[in-house]
Amino acid sequence: MQAKDIMTTSVISVPQDGKIEDAVRLMLDHHVSALPVVDADGALKGLVSEGDLMRRIRDEPDGPRRSWWLEVLGGSGNSAQEFIKLNSHHVADVMTRDVATVEEDTPVDAIARLLEKHRIKRVPVLREGRVVGIVSRANLLHALSALPDGALGEPSEDDRVLRSKLDEALKEVPGATVNLINYTVDKGNVAIWGVADSDFEENAIRVAVENVPGVRSVGIHMGRLAAWAYGI
Repeated sequence: MQAKDIMTTSVISVPQDGKIEDAVRLMLDHHVSALPVVDADGALKGLVSEGDLMRRIRDEPDGPRRSWWLEVLGGSGNSAQEFIKLNSHHVADVMTRDVATVEEDTPVDAIARLLEKHRIKRVPVLREGRVVGIVSRANLLHALSALPDGALGEPSEDDRVLRSKLDEALKEVPGATVNLINYTVDKGNVAIWGVADSDFEENAIRVAVENVPGVRSVGIHMGRLAAWAYGI
């Protein structure tokens, strides 16, 4: 099994010349904790994460160094002023430039070792220098749990074609947060993880998948977006 068999393909990215405010809003709107940073041609230039943002601090002349991120979320008296100051700061100033990446055909076990070696939660998947997916620890765990005895064998070409069709089908589900949905395909049997706003949305996701020709069965393992977003 390779990166292309388990990766999340709906990737939310931020332009290299974007402002920090843009990155914060994208993270909040899409419920993600990191964003690939790309240039005008879509080539990967870095990665900006919550950790990068939380390390940004400002100096008080007569006080301790404080995190602007905590002030904004904490609602302190200066939070609006601090938020406005973000407009003069660019993503390129805070992003991590030395980013570990993999290719679409990188074996899953190699990805697991890479995440462990660098103590990271996710890795961008590249095709000719451009981001086409993200593999996270959760993607790896989902793949392991979906297959018999955790055997990460090589998927058939039919399964890989079916997975690409599922990508397109899920994008048609109204309101679905596709970047928070992951799925695996094994002999036409589809297992889906992620979050949804409601039972109606989860059922819409199920119906969309069931209607894709070649799908034999569908297993749903989804939580609710509100609970996920607030850590409930």
